[in-house]
Order: sequence, then C-alpha cells, then structure tokens
Amino acid sequence: MLRREPQRTEAETQQIAQLHAQSAEVAEAIDLAQDFAHLVRQRQPACLDPWLQRGTTSALEALQRFASGLREDYEAVKASVTMPWSTSPVEGHINRLKMLKRQMFGRARLDLLSRRFLLAPRERQTRRERQAQAVGRGAPSQVDAAAA
Repeated sequence: MLRREPQRTEAETQQIAQLHAQSAEVAEAIDLAQDFAHLVRQRQPACLDPWLQRGTTSALEALQRFASGLREDYEAVKASVTMPWSTSPVEGHINRLKMLKRQMFGRARLDLLSRRFLLAPRERQTRRERQAQAVGRGAPSQVDAAAA
C-alpha cells in the first residue's frame, strides 16, 4: 500500500485496485494511508491539517486513534513534516543507551552509570588502538618492505 506507485508491480497495483473496490472502509484506509505517506515523503505541511481532519472523522476507529495521537503531539508532527532534520543518525546511540539503562535498572548508582556510559566507549577505543598496534608489530607492512 505504501510503496510509491512507480515502484509497484502490476500484480500489486491490481491487488490494491481489487481491495479498493471491495469495501468502502478498506478504500478509505488505503486512501488515508497513501495520502499520509505522500505528505510525509513530499514534506507538505499544508496537507497535514486536512489529513488530520479526514483521519479524525474517519469511519475506522484505528485511523481515528492514529489521527488523534498525531494531533496530541501536533507541534512535533508538524516539525517532522516541515523540517529537513532527522534523528536517524543518532537512533542507534539512543537505542544502546536505553538498553544499558534497562540492564542496570535497580542497581545503578551514579558512579556505576558513569562508568558504563562515559568510560566504556574510551575503553573500547583504547582496546582497538592496542589491537591495531599489536597487528602493526607482528608482520612488516608493505611500506616497510618497500623501504627495505
């Protein structure tokens, strides 16, 4: 449903058309989903308010709840559609920090947390540096061989 139209196969296009024709509720869900994906991809903040209105007045309860949830956090949703910035580059770090926090739940004091969050990356870095130096001492590199 959410794949861009030029990227759909003929079979997918036919299946969507059949689903659209079978039921008015399914057709409404398809239209709202595709319109929302389009406004997010094309960064069209002017289309957000009309879409939210359509979503909240939809006959489908799931779409009503989705639109209501978006309306509750309207400023953030509007900013995500308007602005070119994304948290994608840092999502991995956020996920790692949340995992560490969950692992340490109930036994974390400030000194232990600082060791896990602040010192661990440095310790990993120095371990990599030591491994790189050990590899460098083992066999002569091509540069060393050429110099000899």
